[in-house]
Amino acid sequence: MKYSPLLAAFLLGAAAPALAASPAIKVPPIDVALMKDTVKTLSADDMEGRGPSTAVEPKVLDAIIARFKAAGLKPGGEKGGWLQTVPTVEMTMAQSSPLTIGGVGFVRGSDFVATSFRHVPHTEIKDSDLVFVGYGINAPELGWNDYAGVDMHGKVAVILINDPDYAAKDEVGLFKGRRMTYYGRWTYKYEEAARQGARAALIVHDTYPAAYGWNVVQSSWSGSEYYVARPDNAMDQTEANGWIQMGVAKKVFAAAGKDFAALSEAAKQKGFKAVPLGLKASLSFDSTLRRAESHNVVGLQKGRVKPDEVVLYSAHWDHLGHCEKDAKGDGICNGAVDNATGVGALVALAKANVKAGPARRSQVFVALTLEESGLLGSEFYGQNPLYPLAKTVGGVNMDALAPIGRARNYAITGGDKSDLTGIFRAVLKQEGLYESPEDHSERGHYYRSDHFSLAKRGVPMFDIARGQDLFAGGAKAGALATEDYVEHRYHQPSDEYSDSWDWSGITQDVKVFYKLGRILADGAMWPNWHKSDEFRGIRDASLKSGK
Repeated sequence: MKYSPLLAAFLLGAAAPALAASPAIKVPPIDVALMKDTVKTLSADDMEGRGPSTAVEPKVLDAIIARFKAAGLKPGGEKGGWLQTVPTVEMTMAQSSPLTIGGVGFVRGSDFVATSFRHVPHTEIKDSDLVFVGYGINAPELGWNDYAGVDMHGKVAVILINDPDYAAKDEVGLFKGRRMTYYGRWTYKYEEAARQGARAALIVHDTYPAAYGWNVVQSSWSGSEYYVARPDNAMDQTEANGWIQMGVAKKVFAAAGKDFAALSEAAKQKGFKAVPLGLKASLSFDSTLRRAESHNVVGLQKGRVKPDEVVLYSAHWDHLGHCEKDAKGDGICNGAVDNATGVGALVALAKANVKAGPARRSQVFVALTLEESGLLGSEFYGQNPLYPLAKTVGGVNMDALAPIGRARNYAITGGDKSDLTGIFRAVLKQEGLYESPEDHSERGHYYRSDHFSLAKRGVPMFDIARGQDLFAGGAKAGALATEDYVEHRYHQPSDEYSDSWDWSGITQDVKVFYKLGRILADGAMWPNWHKSDEFRGIRDASLKSGK
């Protein structure tokens, strides 16, 4: 969507001036000292890596609450307090049978992985029919339904990873070409299989469209899995979800007398019909369950005109806690960049908004828990919003802000999905910055951070990234700094705070965040997803219910 003054006036409301020409959006001074103090405190060794549901959590929460208070926020959590309790279930595989298909057994780990999203100690699937459902997509807005005409109740869905356009060289196509849509994410495929009544779902692994090797699948599914606890123990989910190796899939299809390659190609075409494979699958496993609680921290600045309408700002406070020791014997993953910087920015953003005075709408600032365990803090908020989603205008998420200096460019993660793009481009124009394309759009990064828990429920959320074209050193310096962090500090004990950090880039981020959020908070617009977007229907229904 191309920016124009007319579009800006539409987004801001008929009485508002065109954004590009308006000098009204002035950013108060950003309290860098407050950000430094927040990051240094949260990433200190005595915070033990901010592991959620551990003995150190109350200390972490107290530190965040103190800074929310110092910023001038009021409590915005449950029962007039600062917190929202997030109940969790940790499930650890105790023992597992092989996966048996057509009388042939496949080995857990090397051939397949599986778990249950239901909170139950024992799972058993016996002699369930296998059905190949292509990419397992049901997208009414695109006229696409891989489940059309098939009853999946009691059956096991076999599903291809990614979406039908993944091999495109550009971003042109029904499913946005090489850019992954939510329909390509493995989480969606399990959710849709459950909605279709499937008993279980097995995704066929393929390295290129998955963007990672089998080793990543195997390691990620070999330990404990965390879920948001639900009163119904998630019994609306499939009994089992998992992955199978490509070689396993080919053997199964051959045993069924089917050509895997030919059916995979057919699945890329609209009108594909699910194919029963004529084989039965069996699998059983036990799980041990541990229930615990963690907490989101919630601060509020009430709106002066429309206090019931909300703009949301978020950043996750948790990290990995105690982790594998490095060569120096350090076994605390401090998470200074990931994501003490996000919380520092959240606090500074809150203070700037308080200094500017209440906006037209309310502003809610949430430090989320359990992001590293699968976006559980934001998922719980999405399931149990403290402020109705039908009255949530939009929001800004902040995650892992690099202390590497100011950049000339920003990218909007997920691409041009909603009316928020016009606001983003207008702010860049005001700031004298340029838009760059998202790196590796085929990897679906928009669907892998906390904002997504709100987006998939219809709330348009900003997720933007400072680019690598640094004012000091250009793109080469930015790329080297990013590579250095990913290789030497990301999810390692060496992700520690340093007094030598360059805060100019993070400060630049906060100024951009401020403008993006304040435009929403002072405006009258209700941004929506584009008509072809996977979340448009959800937003339309939400706005209708909100009225």
